[in-house]
Amino acid sequence: MLYIIYAEDNADSLEKRTSVRPAHLARLQLLQDEGRLIVAGPMPAVDTNDPGVAGFTGSAIIAEFSSLEAAHSWAEADPYVAAGVYSNVTVKPFKRVF
Repeated sequence: MLYIIYAEDNADSLEKRTSVRPAHLARLQLLQDEGRLIVAGPMPAVDTNDPGVAGFTGSAIIAEFSSLEAAHSWAEADPYVAAGVYSNVTVKPFKRVF
């Protein structure tokens, strides 16, 4: 089943986000390589693809997991969580219609 992982950034988290981004992307690449990743990306704090020092307000990932528990476990192990980038992470089942 698909699950959406919606994470909100802590204020002033850009430096932390940047420092662990390679590890975060490596985990996403594994999902991509397994054919389980539908979409993933950050939410810019301002209306542009490159927000510069404004940074990001969070991230969204839609991917396939075997269960809600598996999706939660994967989300909790994210390097952004360990580094304190995220203030809140929500994981919910997602039904793809289109």
